[in-house]
Amino acid sequence: MANLETTYLGLTLKNPLVAASSGLTSSVEKIKELADAGIGAIVLKSIFEEQINNEVSSMLAKDEQNMGYPEAEDYIKTYLRDNTVVKHLELVKKAKEAVDIPIIASVNCISGAEWTTFAKDFEEAGADALELNIFYLPTDRNEKPGQIEQLYLDVLAKVKSEVTIPVVVKFGINHSNIIGMADKLKANGAAGVVMFNRFYEPDINLETLELTSSDVFSSPSDLRRSLRWVGMVSSAITKLDIAASTGIHDGDAVIKQLLAGAQVAQLCSTLYINGASVVEQMVKDLEAFMAKWNFKTVDDFRGRLSYKNIPDPLMYERSQFMKYFSSRK
Repeated sequence: MANLETTYLGLTLKNPLVAASSGLTSSVEKIKELADAGIGAIVLKSIFEEQINNEVSSMLAKDEQNMGYPEAEDYIKTYLRDNTVVKHLELVKKAKEAVDIPIIASVNCISGAEWTTFAKDFEEAGADALELNIFYLPTDRNEKPGQIEQLYLDVLAKVKSEVTIPVVVKFGINHSNIIGMADKLKANGAAGVVMFNRFYEPDINLETLELTSSDVFSSPSDLRRSLRWVGMVSSAITKLDIAASTGIHDGDAVIKQLLAGAQVAQLCSTLYINGASVVEQMVKDLEAFMAKWNFKTVDDFRGRLSYKNIPDPLMYERSQFMKYFSSRK
């Protein structure tokens, strides 16, 4: 029997399947369903800094008496923040009581604001690790790339100063140097990275001439967005755990990411589309693959097809179709 056990952020997982932060990890009932299906670890639904700030602005706008009074804004912000944090702390505690798999808290943040100090509360509530889901969209043409990268490092440093549990950073693909960014995050204390964040993307409805959102769920073809970088980052940076994310819809996708060097695979869209039962099928696919190739443990094949371990590493570097096809006979 194949041994699917692995480690992630220093935690022992029974398999490399992790439920990503989403609405499917927002209640104890849903968490138990995923655990019963065989998931290896769970990232809880995020606290959203942006949502808290928007709720503050909305509440102030509804009550004109509070407009222009900083103390009123501070009171409302504190109330909303504390109320949201208390709910998440309860979720951490109850999830830890309900299941025997690692529970990772999550914060979706866009700044290193003072409220990130409640990361310590997650640790005290029993969270095994903390995932920072960081996204900043530059809208100032004079803003330099280095400033944006520094924002990520500042948020990480702020949180690391508050907790002793492992911290992993989930970031997007739109960085000028993905390998360099991962390396800086490691140097500043990140135990791992999640590659990559799937951001909200706009679309235009031609029937109503309105701005709308594009498809929320990823597709299997999105796997390629992270596969290249998992293979390259895992080869360039040692002792940094990589959670592959986006486009992982079946067992084959999980296996490919592990072969590229990922420590675990995060699941989201496929859980919405196919339900928790897809986890059991993925486990079976992973076991069948390992039996076929006579692999006893996941480490027997993890990174086997990473950048540094394949005969032609340039396969990872080719960025244009014509460059690829022109080299074929």
